[in-house]
Amino acid sequence: MLSRLKFVPMRLVQAVPVAFGVTLVVFFLAHLIPGDPAEALLGAQATPERVLALREQLGLNDPLLQQYWHFLVRLLHGDLGQSFIYQTPVLGLVMDRIPATLMLVLYSVVLMLLISIPLAIVAASRPGAVRDHVVRVIPLVGLGMPQFWVGIMLLLIFAVTFGWFPVGGYGESLGQHLWYLFLPALTMAISLSPIIIRSLRSSMLTVLESDYVATAKSKGAEGRALHVGHVLRNAVIPAVSIVGVNIGYLVGGSLVIEQVFAIPGLGSMMIESIFARDFPSVQAVTLFVAVFVVVVGVLTDVVYTMLDPRVDLTHRSDA
Repeated sequence: MLSRLKFVPMRLVQAVPVAFGVTLVVFFLAHLIPGDPAEALLGAQATPERVLALREQLGLNDPLLQQYWHFLVRLLHGDLGQSFIYQTPVLGLVMDRIPATLMLVLYSVVLMLLISIPLAIVAASRPGAVRDHVVRVIPLVGLGMPQFWVGIMLLLIFAVTFGWFPVGGYGESLGQHLWYLFLPALTMAISLSPIIIRSLRSSMLTVLESDYVATAKSKGAEGRALHVGHVLRNAVIPAVSIVGVNIGYLVGGSLVIEQVFAIPGLGSMMIESIFARDFPSVQAVTLFVAVFVVVVGVLTDVVYTMLDPRVDLTHRSDA
């Protein structure tokens, strides 16, 4: 197994130029946000003299290339800069917000799998039947609706009308986290479940036509034992890549969902920082999301090689 994972260091090396490109895009896009951070910080007390002095203090009067160089040097030393709003190191703010975002994403993945796998099995067990058409059509409704709208509807129905879940927040204990995050995690899971259902159903139908499934049928395997023990185990391999790719999408979607449900994660920090023109905070959150997507991509390849020994990513990464 260790010999099969030699591609991991190569993938990490290949991620270096990607990370450098991300820093370029993140830095210059952040500076395209309309408005002056100094004016936003001073508010009603903003005068030309005070704005100029604060810009000088924040280093905003330096040329953009010089500002980027300082940003890059600090980044290489593990310093993401100082938040304009809170006047504290951005790294500490990000570390405080990461747990809520990561838990929301992982919770969404679990719910997505709990929704997708049973429905894909139901659809693939009787292709062309009524239940197959129902499973294929109904989830597409969720795919066509914006995430924030689905979240607002779930919030109005299950939190405001019935009072089964909190309107917003994160809670303090693990049990409270799971309770508070259920609706936002379900919102994100609903938006991605149709993609996983379609991929898994297609893979299961392909596996059902294979020779070893025919052999299993001849030995008396049928129903749940056939679909779970023989079909699903092999059909899930292609779906792993789909899940891995869409985890990055979940992180991006969480930025909006956190704002809808008032979750103190990276998403709410990003929105607050954009409105306040807090460049260091915007850059830090965006960098974390980019790095997280790269890491998830590498981990997806690792899981893929563990599930399917026929795949050799060592040569593919060298190519």
